[in-house]
Amino acid sequence: MTILVAYAPRPEGQSALEKGIEIAKRRQERLVVVNASPGGRQEDPSKADVQDVERVSNLLSASGVDAEFKQFVRGKSAVAEIEDLVQSLNVSLLVIGLRKRSSVGKFILGSVAQEILLTVPCPVLAVKAN
Repeated sequence: MTILVAYAPRPEGQSALEKGIEIAKRRQERLVVVNASPGGRQEDPSKADVQDVERVSNLLSASGVDAEFKQFVRGKSAVAEIEDLVQSLNVSLLVIGLRKRSSVGKFILGSVAQEILLTVPCPVLAVKAN
């Protein structure tokens, strides 16, 4: 089985990564960390840059777990990429980070976390930033 972490280069993404490593160690399961962005012309703050990819990869190497970092920038939404991975990797748990948003912010922008919670068929652990 596999633990999947949905990672974004923000405090809540770091918390999800740390919790995913902790759970993968405890359960002795494989860990896959994914960073997904649809790409395009506009800047996406959810897309990890080269330095962040290297930092996460080094953290995974030092963690002592069977771990892999994947980054997708190929026109699909982060939710679609995560749904595909959940189905293809036999995921036992998906770990996501949550950030505090106002009611208006949730209404106008939607919520990736909410969409993930409602669509993936595996258990989801939502963690807040430290």
